[in-house]
Amino acid sequence: MSDKDQKPQDQEVEQDVVGDQPAEQAEVEPQPEESGTQARVGELEAELEAAKARAEENWNEFLRARAELENVRRRMERDVAHARKYGVEKLAAELLAVRDSLEMGLSAAREANADVAKLTEGTELTLKMLSQAMEKFDIAEVHPLGQKFNPDEHEAMAMQPSAEHAPNTVIHVVQKGYKLSDRLLRPAMVVVSREAENQQGGEDDNKA
Repeated sequence: MSDKDQKPQDQEVEQDVVGDQPAEQAEVEPQPEESGTQARVGELEAELEAAKARAEENWNEFLRARAELENVRRRMERDVAHARKYGVEKLAAELLAVRDSLEMGLSAAREANADVAKLTEGTELTLKMLSQAMEKFDIAEVHPLGQKFNPDEHEAMAMQPSAEHAPNTVIHVVQKGYKLSDRLLRPAMVVVSREAENQQGGEDDNKA
């Protein structure tokens, strides 16, 4: 067979090869597993974005709450400082009248012809004014004469035997105490009774 007879067959083979190439290079359709993975990734990305949005919102709320707390703290500090500085303003105003009365009484006492009766009356009036001012602000005196000794409100200066009083009875108030509402400002200085010696001896004799 000559070369001329073989060429047409070779051309047919080449045409078949070329014709088969488009079929081999066609795109592969995605498998079901790959589609499910891509969908899951999309869901996770959406959840991540939502979580980021919630986190940012919570952070902003935290910052606002912290700022508000700081403002409240500063207001409280100002109020406490103001209360410390001006808390006794009303009491001070009441005491001014008492001071004026005391100065007037002292001035009258220095006069050559001072009237003792008038000075006494003026002093009593001043003391009454002071008592009224203290009463307005719930300041009460502690005057426990005749009461049982209370170490929470009284301070014993001495103990004295007494046949007329039960032991641990306040028989003399050296200095009155004072309370502000339920808080003790100053304890009362007192003398407390104890059992008389003759009573102790009599009890010992009876026991004998």
